[in-house]
Amino acid sequence: MKFAVIQFPGSNCDQDCLYVLRDILKQEAVLLWHDSADLQNADCIILPGGFSYGDYLRTGACAARSPIMKAVSAFADRGGLVLGICNGFQILCEAGLLPGVLMRNKNLKFICDDCSLTLERTDTPFTARYKPGAKIDMPIAHMDGNYYIDDAGLKRLEKNNQIVFRYANNPNGAKADIAGIINEKGNVLGLMPHPERASEEVLGGKEGLELFQSIILSLRA
Repeated sequence: MKFAVIQFPGSNCDQDCLYVLRDILKQEAVLLWHDSADLQNADCIILPGGFSYGDYLRTGACAARSPIMKAVSAFADRGGLVLGICNGFQILCEAGLLPGVLMRNKNLKFICDDCSLTLERTDTPFTARYKPGAKIDMPIAHMDGNYYIDDAGLKRLEKNNQIVFRYANNPNGAKADIAGIINEKGNVLGLMPHPERASEEVLGGKEGLELFQSIILSLRA
């Protein structure tokens, strides 16, 4: 399998993702600069965490208009797997690939901590390796992780079964405890917690690794 990790000005978790893919999972992975239009025939695209363009305008807003995002959108339209982590989740929302927005945390402070998640679905390409109802621990590190969608939008998410991860103890005020959602097609996932930072026992656990393993399993299938 071949993965592509997009690097925007201000990305800071791109190398973490590459390390997990290349060194732990022994997969082919390339780093693509945001100004490119070539996805290099990747099977899965990852938008990593960080502070793209310094988040000076609105989190993810500038990155969503980077040249490579046209190729990412076309890739997603064809059914390609796209994963957005933290700032990547924000970019996916700003690019219209996922509904809703990410706002400033309810306490108006940057939060860097471990959090417990409840898994809502195991029938997605990103969660097939998890057990139904699994309780998952992953770290978070964000200033703008407060997911918001209006009531009508929330009803659509729930009706279409698009909520994949919820916080067990909501740290940032996210609506309906939402930590991660998927698009209606089921091939684009955005989540605020960092699975790449929970992929080795030395970091406190490997529960995030199963997300990447799920993608590999789904691509092979």
